[in-house]
Amino acid sequence: MRYALLANAICSSVLLLGGVRADAEDTSTVPPVVEKPVFLPTKVTAPFLEQFTDDWDSRWTVSKAKKDDPKSEEDWAYVGEWAVEEPTKWKGMAGDKGLIVKNAAAHHAISAKFPKTIDNNGKTMVVQYEVKLQNGLECGGAYMKLLQDNKQLHAEEFSNSSPYIVMFGPDKCGATNKVHFIIRHKNPKTGEYEEKHLKSPPSAKIDDITHLYTLIVRPDQTFEIKVDGASSKNGTLLEDFSPAFNPPAEIDDAKDEKPKDWVDEAKIADPDATKPEDWDENAPYEIVDEEAEKPDDWLEDEPTTIPDPEAQKPEDWDDEEDGDWIPPSIPNPKCQEASGCGKWEKPTKKNPAYKGKWTAPFIDNPAYKGVWAPRKIKNPDYFEDKTPANLEPMGAIGFEIWTMQSDILFDNIYIGHSIADADKLKAETYDLKVKAEQAEKDASKPKEVPKPKSPLDLNFMDDPLRYVQDKFEVFIAVAKHDPMEAIKTVPEVAGVLVTIFGLVVAGLFAVVGVNSAVAQDNAKKATAKAKEAASVVKDKVAEAATTGSEKVQSEVQKRTTRSSAAAEQ
Repeated sequence: MRYALLANAICSSVLLLGGVRADAEDTSTVPPVVEKPVFLPTKVTAPFLEQFTDDWDSRWTVSKAKKDDPKSEEDWAYVGEWAVEEPTKWKGMAGDKGLIVKNAAAHHAISAKFPKTIDNNGKTMVVQYEVKLQNGLECGGAYMKLLQDNKQLHAEEFSNSSPYIVMFGPDKCGATNKVHFIIRHKNPKTGEYEEKHLKSPPSAKIDDITHLYTLIVRPDQTFEIKVDGASSKNGTLLEDFSPAFNPPAEIDDAKDEKPKDWVDEAKIADPDATKPEDWDENAPYEIVDEEAEKPDDWLEDEPTTIPDPEAQKPEDWDDEEDGDWIPPSIPNPKCQEASGCGKWEKPTKKNPAYKGKWTAPFIDNPAYKGVWAPRKIKNPDYFEDKTPANLEPMGAIGFEIWTMQSDILFDNIYIGHSIADADKLKAETYDLKVKAEQAEKDASKPKEVPKPKSPLDLNFMDDPLRYVQDKFEVFIAVAKHDPMEAIKTVPEVAGVLVTIFGLVVAGLFAVVGVNSAVAQDNAKKATAKAKEAASVVKDKVAEAATTGSEKVQSEVQKRTTRSSAAAEQ
């Protein structure tokens, strides 16, 4: 019987503290299952289209070459491994595989020959592919190269020195974050090649879901870069690249020299100007303010510093070896309360008669001939390529990259001449998978629980442990100043304390083993009184809720600030 009384009292205390209903709803939620599309090979055709199906290794060859780096004496081999696998993060399409960079901090190189040479002379050129940075991208590239078609195109020897025509795709390291678009252009007069870089490339997407990069080069010499299907950069090959595809028609004559009598100075000091008679160059910048008076509270007999009265001589100080110990000085506190201490002297002020050193004013130089520039001559290396969009024939695609992050995935590569076909491939692949990836990523995020504005706003079911902790801390903080206000403001804690007192009384009877009817009756009465007292305390809250809240608002605010700061950290 005594154990039943104890259990009944404990249950009453918990219910009183939390206000828990027996029919409280379960707030836990199960993340929804994201329905994913199933990969099916596309029926879109192109001069080169790669979805990394099971026969991918019949088209792609991993390089065994060494990287050409004239700045380093070390030999860098392409030791990075490649694999075709499904993504390990946010699988957006069932059965969909891609080409994956397997190693971090390694050089990777792989290439695939085109079935036929791609020549876009007079045609639109479309390059499109997916990039998924499963581990993000802190430093490294994820760009592709369209390699120049030549007899020396050996896949196993593909390296950074292999000649390419177009380089396109994301690259990031530190503050650099851009989508490369580089064309390797041939000078028709010298036969030499020069890289032409897009002046203001767009930024790359560096999160961990799939992104689509599209390059369109049109026969009218315009280009467009799309990221995830949206236009990100438009321009013309003839104006938006550096260095320009066409050199200037005229250049400076390197043999021309500026004449010795050429005058570059646009302004000169007026030779006719004279210093005014009343101009005193020796007048000081500041003078003593003769009108100033000593403040009434100036403590002229007080020193500005005094020995620190709290300083103590160190225990290991030896007067014979270290000399007489002198306490350190501190600012005199009396001086801080007054206008100042020590001997008072009149302050200085700006001298109204000060003019400084006189200089003659400047006037226009009558002999000025302007800014000299060498004469222009015809550029002996001038040429005009009106159609740089007619790229040289391309025979292969290659990924030659170095990256600090692994698991970069490439997929659904389209290289051809049809914008419509590239869009169709996008609709069949990227558009479907990215929705599923984003949905799965969103579903995996923990549900955000709104943070209560103060401990008094927190519900027991939201966070039982924090609820109890906050209530007790508020009770203690208020009780330090006014115990009665603490009972009015946080009656739950007062009720629990009264109940615990009743439990202790009832427990004493149980421990000593009093089995008489009188002892049991006393235990019942003690428990009943405890529950009654807790109920009475709680009922009194309505009478003093307004005044109690106002008086303890500052204490609650302090507790709320500490709780919020801790939660944000």
